[in-house]
Amino acid sequence: MPATSTSIRRARALLGTFVEIDVTDANRRDAESAVEAAFSAVADVHRLMSFHDADSDVSRLNREASSCAVMVHPWTYAVLKMALDVAQQSDGAFDIGVAGAPPLQQTGTSTVAAIELLADDQVRFGHPAVKIDLGGIAKGFAVDRALEALRSCGVRSAMVNAGGDLATFGPDARVVHIRDPLFPDRLLCQVEVSNEALATSARRFDPFRSADTTDTAVIEPTTRRPAHGVYGATVRAPTCMVADALTKVVMVAGERAAAPLAHFQANAMLITTNGDIHTTSNWQGVLQHAA
Repeated sequence: MPATSTSIRRARALLGTFVEIDVTDANRRDAESAVEAAFSAVADVHRLMSFHDADSDVSRLNREASSCAVMVHPWTYAVLKMALDVAQQSDGAFDIGVAGAPPLQQTGTSTVAAIELLADDQVRFGHPAVKIDLGGIAKGFAVDRALEALRSCGVRSAMVNAGGDLATFGPDARVVHIRDPLFPDRLLCQVEVSNEALATSARRFDPFRSADTTDTAVIEPTTRRPAHGVYGATVRAPTCMVADALTKVVMVAGERAAAPLAHFQANAMLITTNGDIHTTSNWQGVLQHAA
């Protein structure tokens, strides 16, 4: 019997959110196993990079890396490498070292300077005050790994969405709705996403409790307080890892994020506290207000 094409959509609680995988134009016999492989990749990223799991690479680094070099999984090493690159390109607006520990700035050094990436996937911290949290970039990396798993299983078109950090591949564009960060019970606009990634950060919103928003979870590294200059930021980039990290840069730096966005071939839309919408020039033409 010839194989037939099918479409399936599955969701699972991972990474502290719901991860949704939407597969179209896949071989019916292989679609379910491909989706399972994608969820497995996301679960692996969660296991390796969780801040709360005592056995994760992140927890082992926070316990041991200031005393000796620690070997980590190649995926963790790759995320650390990108995190330090984004930190350098953004002059510290992105900082994985803001979790828990006393401000590293008080020691006269920076997170970038205090983390050594050594050969053979080994990592060493240069100061005992260094504690890291990859929560601002690992979710995007997990989406990228899920897409890679789907491609390797022969899927021809898919979208993976981890709580608003998403990426697609395939011949057809996907329409994505973006919530208004000032009035999160309303839609601000819709955009088409095709063979790229899109990530959004904004003030927090619990639809089961109130339509009001609270402070964003994005921390401004110099003040160690929630970023307050921007209400919401959406970034399009070649990979979801980059898009995820750059939303934090835009939330902290606002329009001063233009240089790091250009460096990573990304573009962005941000909404200021007075409701003004700003976009990078290459965003024009793909923004459509939602009906």
